[in-house]
Amino acid sequence: MRVIDNEGNNLGLLSLKEALDRARERELDLIEISPTARPPVAKIMDYGKFQYQEQKKQKEAVKKIHTTEIKSMRIGLGTSQHDLEMKADKISKFLKQKDKVRIDLVLKGRAKYIDKNFIEERLHRILKLISEEYKISDGPKKGPSGINITIEHGKNK
Repeated sequence: MRVIDNEGNNLGLLSLKEALDRARERELDLIEISPTARPPVAKIMDYGKFQYQEQKKQKEAVKKIHTTEIKSMRIGLGTSQHDLEMKADKISKFLKQKDKVRIDLVLKGRAKYIDKNFIEERLHRILKLISEEYKISDGPKKGPSGINITIEHGKNK
């Protein structure tokens, strides 16, 4: 097996007995780092320190993972310009956090039968106000309560 000492120096190819003897001389442990490599790689170091470093690597990996949530924002046909601006700011914050945002344009009663172009123009009113770059990942789709569109952080504004 290929053996590396605690300072990172390559000791070369040694038998298991020789590697264990060298580890005992230094009062350290022999840890198999890569068992599938040809030849297998082992390192002479303190096992407690090795476990600590592995736990530290796992914690760092978990910190880098971001789970994407789908946030929802509802607007109506008669939503005022100021309210649209406030909702667009909130959507921009969600996009900055790399979350997806589903925008629902709620249509009630007879509003469901209004001209499709008029309804889509109302939906695009809020999309124009969003300051963060986004791309449309899904939509516009007609649903039972109106039209919805899903956007996510991206370059295709």
